[in-house]
Amino acid sequence: MAANLPSSTEGDSLISDINVTPFVDVVLVLLVIFIVTAPALVKDTLGIKLPKAASADGSAMETLGVAVTRQGQILLNGTIATEEAVTAAVKAALSKNPDAQAIIAADGEARHADVVRAIDLVKTAGMSRFALQIERPEKTETKAGP
Repeated sequence: MAANLPSSTEGDSLISDINVTPFVDVVLVLLVIFIVTAPALVKDTLGIKLPKAASADGSAMETLGVAVTRQGQILLNGTIATEEAVTAAVKAALSKNPDAQAIIAADGEARHADVVRAIDLVKTAGMSRFALQIERPEKTETKAGP
């Protein structure tokens, strides 16, 4: 078995290929540095100083979760509740924040009358902002015809 080793005359020649791997590494590091520092630079260049207010309300909008199970039970934020408890919770949320809202979810096999009862509880307690929670079906791929 003969080894294919360079001869002494071939070893003296210069390497004519450029190794770009270190160059790419440096460019990627610089890119990361620019991405990290760019938001701070842009914020300072805009010259906007946000005002401060002592009466600013930092609390997020309160959202009540009302759910109807398959058996017709009403859940308030994940725990079983009576109709009176739901009404009291809605009124308490509205007293804290008049813009409070509710998200009403129902099991797919819940009776229509039970869902309407949950909506009616929320509306009669005075809350006008509510939404019905749904689950979107997964998109199925359609194959193009020949």
